[in-house]
Amino acid sequence: MCEKNEYCNLLQSYNWAKVKNNWDHLYTGVYKNNELVATGLVLIKRLPLSFCMYYLPRGPIMDYKDKELVQYYFDQLKKLAKKDHCIFIKFDPAIHVNDYDSKSYNINRYKDTEIYLDIFKSCKATHHGYTMSIADTVQPRFQSNVYSYENIEETLPKHTKRLIKDADRRNVQIIHGQGELLDEFSRLVELTESRKGVALRDKEYFKTLLENYPEGSVIFLATCNVYQLDKEAKEKKVQIEKDMDATPENAKKKLHRLEDQLQSVNKDINEYKKIFDEFGQEDKEIAIAGILSIQYGNTCEMLYAGMDERFKKFMPQYKEYVENFKWPLIEDVCGVIWVV
Repeated sequence: MCEKNEYCNLLQSYNWAKVKNNWDHLYTGVYKNNELVATGLVLIKRLPLSFCMYYLPRGPIMDYKDKELVQYYFDQLKKLAKKDHCIFIKFDPAIHVNDYDSKSYNINRYKDTEIYLDIFKSCKATHHGYTMSIADTVQPRFQSNVYSYENIEETLPKHTKRLIKDADRRNVQIIHGQGELLDEFSRLVELTESRKGVALRDKEYFKTLLENYPEGSVIFLATCNVYQLDKEAKEKKVQIEKDMDATPENAKKKLHRLEDQLQSVNKDINEYKKIFDEFGQEDKEIAIAGILSIQYGNTCEMLYAGMDERFKKFMPQYKEYVENFKWPLIEDVCGVIWVV
């Protein structure tokens, strides 16, 4: 039911309990006329003195406008919670309130939410409000969504297309896989943690995600071969210098153009030298950015990303984002969600 429902979410999938293996869990559901009409993955955090809390991440999954169903589900869940010495139940359903272009300000974002809030309040639930700080919620309230198209490259902004061309000019390549890319992806995430002063997840956690979603998980890596870039730049420099020597002094426009080209290629060579000082001058591909995504139901969520800041001028993330947007395995996928 979860994968077909409009409120489908990865965090309510069966295997999410295996990912959150430091919590206990319950699988709950409601049948009506032999049809499953509601499901809920309940994560259970054990507390001191035999108490606990229940948490339904992005759940439960049901028709939230069906007041009778919502009331019944939570009445039954509260009975279970009472027996389990649960002191409170927390839930944050994936109700799509509204969406708007990132360049716009949405002044009507909460106009259609009262019907949901009234039903939840009738179940004795307390709404914590439309908070604006990410620290005030367990799950993010705002998400950047990119909806899939057949030729998604044609819909990209000019700025994005230009940055992808910058990545192409530096021969940035995109590869994808699973466990075989885990070491490099984890290294990139660690670099991001150090740079931003945040704690994300470690290699074992990423491995758990891949193992529990073998059909829907993917790692994308952006790679480049700096050795080859340096070789090409030096060959280009030699040719420019030859052209300059062969150009008469009175051809000032051509000389000026060649001088600009020489200045640019020298800048690239100096940049590559700094990279060699850290990585060594080897003829090999280097992973410079990565994304771990999981496709579930009708969305693909970019869960974690990392980048080596030393390669930020290579613009790898733009190219790998687009490759990820095109990746979802099912043909009728309706959207790609990038969680930020």
